[in-house]
Amino acid sequence: MKLKKKIKIAIDSPAAAGAGTQAKLISKHFNLFYLDTGKIYRLIANIKLTQPNKYSHSLIKKKMLKLTMKDLQNKKLLSDEVGTMASIISKDKKIRKLVHAFQIKSAYHPPKKYNGSCLDGRDITYKIIPDADFKFFITANTKTRALRRYKELKGLNKKISFNEVLKSIKNRDKSDYNRKVSPLMRTRDSVLINTTNLTKRSCFLKIKQIMDRKLKA
Repeated sequence: MKLKKKIKIAIDSPAAAGAGTQAKLISKHFNLFYLDTGKIYRLIANIKLTQPNKYSHSLIKKKMLKLTMKDLQNKKLLSDEVGTMASIISKDKKIRKLVHAFQIKSAYHPPKKYNGSCLDGRDITYKIIPDADFKFFITANTKTRALRRYKELKGLNKKISFNEVLKSIKNRDKSDYNRKVSPLMRTRDSVLINTTNLTKRSCFLKIKQIMDRKLKA
C-alpha cells in the first residue's frame, strides 16, 4: 500500500494491553517502520541483570549507537524479571535521554522503503512524537492483561503462576503511571481503544477504519 505522504503513528499503553500486536498489524498493513520502544528498556534491563559489573551509562551509550532491530528479537527480553527491571531502569533520566534519541530518530527518519513509522510505548504520544498523525491509547482491564501475559510466558515454557503475573502487572502499572519521568498517560488527542472484549482482528479493523477515514479525507 502506497500512501500520499509519510505518516507517523504514536501508541501508548499499559503492559500487555495488546498494543504491540496492533502496532505490528498496522505497520504491516500500511508498510510502516515499527519500533517496540519497551523492548529497548528490556534490552538494557537484561544487560543490567546479566552483566551487573559491566553495566554503566557509557556502556549503554555505546549499545544505543550500534542498536539494531535484531537485538530486540531476543526472547529472553520477554521474561517477567526483565520487565520488572525495565520498569526501574526507565526512571533513570540519563538512560531515557539515550533511548529517546534513538526513538525520535526512528520515528522521524525511518528507512526510505517505508510509508512512515509506528512506535508504541509509554510516552510516545506526548514525548517522542507529539505531532503524530495518529495517536492511540490502547488498554484493557488488569485481569485480561495478566491472563494474556501469563499465556505468553507459558508458551515460552516459563514456570510462573497467574497470581505472580497479575501482581507483576499491577506493580508495572503503579510504576508506569506514577513515575516522575515520562509517566504513562492518555493525552486528550489520543483515541482510546479498549481491547478487553475485542479480538485481535476486530481491534485491528477498528483502528484501520479510523485511519482510513482520515487518510482518504
